[in-house]
Amino acid sequence: MGVTIKEAARVVPSFRQLAWQETEFYAFIHFTVNTFTDREWGTGEESPGIFNPSELDARQWVKACQSAGMKGLILTCKHHDGFCLWPSQYTEHSVKSSPWKQGKGDVVKETAEACREAGLKFGIYVSPWDRHEASYGDSERYNRYFVNQLTELLEGYGELFCVWFDGACGEGPNGKRQVYDWDAYYEVIRRLQPGAVISVCGPDVRWCGNEAGHTRLVEWSVVPASLQDNEKIQANSQQTDGGEFAKRLGSEEEDLGSRKVLAETDHVVWYPAETNTSIRPGWFYHKHEDDKVKSVAELVDLYERTVGGNSTFLLNLPPDRRGLIHEQDISRLRELGLELKRRYGSNLASDAVITATEGGESATLEMKWENRITFDRVMLQEQIREGQRIERFCLEWHDGADWNPFYEGQVIGYKKICRFDPVATDRIRIRVTESRGCPTLREAGVYLTGIV
Repeated sequence: MGVTIKEAARVVPSFRQLAWQETEFYAFIHFTVNTFTDREWGTGEESPGIFNPSELDARQWVKACQSAGMKGLILTCKHHDGFCLWPSQYTEHSVKSSPWKQGKGDVVKETAEACREAGLKFGIYVSPWDRHEASYGDSERYNRYFVNQLTELLEGYGELFCVWFDGACGEGPNGKRQVYDWDAYYEVIRRLQPGAVISVCGPDVRWCGNEAGHTRLVEWSVVPASLQDNEKIQANSQQTDGGEFAKRLGSEEEDLGSRKVLAETDHVVWYPAETNTSIRPGWFYHKHEDDKVKSVAELVDLYERTVGGNSTFLLNLPPDRRGLIHEQDISRLRELGLELKRRYGSNLASDAVITATEGGESATLEMKWENRITFDRVMLQEQIREGQRIERFCLEWHDGADWNPFYEGQVIGYKKICRFDPVATDRIRIRVTESRGCPTLREAGVYLTGIV
């Protein structure tokens, strides 16, 4: 039968999804025994004795995040190797068995406290796959173990904004494939951290479909409900051999929410996108990558395409063996923060006289300045508390006699950054030409970056 556009327009984000979306740009911190073995994926056989960062400073991580304009941090509390960055009572394979701080340290605690002191949101990554734990593959027994560890993290480290799961899944020592009890995981998270979104293999936040920072030209937040279930199905069936985990069903499709898609599905949900990538080629620190840190231009482009493309931007920052984010990365993050402030620190629209007209499924917002201005970016935001409605829009400038189009776009969603060659005029208008009901605009910004 399909979903009508009016039905799709009534789908709105939960309070936790809305708070997450407004975080916009935040950090991944990948740090574990892999940092000391120079590997990306551990085997689970690593000795806790190798984990001994000499200068670990979570406050340095947080300052680095803030210098780039980030609003949150997600720590890899347990990666696939099973080594826990907190002293879990359910395993000896953790920091309590390491020489770091004579086994009395807790990386999760130090990071959570540093975030809280600085006003940064804190989240956790916990790998369901555990290559060390003997019960892995004995599904019922391991699921109890995993819920117990989740409970420690959910109860012991203050308020979380995100619990991040990937879909890596393998065989246990018994040769059997582990079947994850996602419903049990979700239940304990909702009960103990009701404000936290459950990301990627979860019902709140959808993976963009790659780890390279590629984004869709059209990113819908209202998508078929089947995409949520596909994440869980793929995670429980995926053979993992140490390479990247599976491409998920539907994740790489370009069109996830158009009218054509609506007509072919029976139920839609608010399931927005997150784009994740690393500041380096790898997710963990490798000395040979010190000269391969992404440039400011690359990072700004990623920001404008992700945050400015109705997604969020999760950028990985891997601490080195000292337990510090490397100087190269620190410098790049500071430069990124300064460049974003330069580009978006002054909204030219604040000096404009603004008028608006609307009619049914269309609307026009006109801005007029006393003198000509030059600009090369327009930022638009829908009021997504009321749903995602705008399907097509165009930007036009006035030459004194006629209106001239200079940009055509499709969805807006939480935020759309329109990029184009510089325009000089004293008058522009934003025309919504197609919408799922009455369109809403929360904010409009006009900027001159000087770089196209």
